Amino acid sequence: MRGHSHVKSDERILGESDFVDSVLSQAGEKYDRQYELMRRGYDLNRIAERVGVICEMDPDDIFSKGKQQRKVKARSLLCFWAVQELGISLTELAKHLGITVPGVGYAVVRGQVIARDNNYQLIE
Repeated sequence: MRGHSHVKSDERILGESDFVDSVLSQAGEKYDRQYELMRRGYDLNRIAERVGVICEMDPDDIFSKGKQQRKVKARSLLCFWAVQELGISLTELAKHLGITVPGVGYAVVRGQVIARDNNYQLIE
């Protein structure tokens, strides 16, 4: 009886370890990408420059308050790439943009949709 339950336990642990390996591998790839982007000089201002090109606006305007559609689009892309690509926290972005943490969270989701639907890439 004991031996039988031990086998099930080992199978469960093996399955879990595959999952853990997969998660760690993905985390490692994301960390490597973040490091490479930072090594290339990517920071919040560099992302704002790229967003400014896409949205045809001055990067400084992205950080100013306002709810114009173009500014919302630009901020959303900025938030998405800052979180996704550089791992900047929602709290840090909220301070830079003068909006709430939940507001940044919504912007990240909007930015993901905008980037996907328009095939926008941070690095051309």
